[in-house]
Amino acid sequence: MANAIINVTNLRLRTFIGFNPEEREKKQDVVINLEIHYPADEACETDEVDQALNYKVITKEVITIVEQGHFLLLEKLVAEILAVCHSHSSVNYAKVRVDKPHALRFADSVSLTLDWVKA
Repeated sequence: MANAIINVTNLRLRTFIGFNPEEREKKQDVVINLEIHYPADEACETDEVDQALNYKVITKEVITIVEQGHFLLLEKLVAEILAVCHSHSSVNYAKVRVDKPHALRFADSVSLTLDWVKA
């Protein structure tokens, strides 16, 4: 079985993230990385578009959730993105990492990662 792994790397968006008053009033940058696995036997054999997982559809859904959302915690933001990734029936594994650049004074970013495996 051919297991395809789609990686969306460094998707840069802005959202309301955090619980401090200034974080609730101004959008902040987030950097999103997705890893999505699905069986690709049919797509590899047939070269038919409808046999492949459409990563553009998933990415558009992620963009909408992130840009329209208000989140207190990175955990909630990452969980919402992860739910989009595994809502597609062919997905058997997904991992999402979100970085919040400049969240700490002397660090490049703080990140949180969640993953999901189809039972």
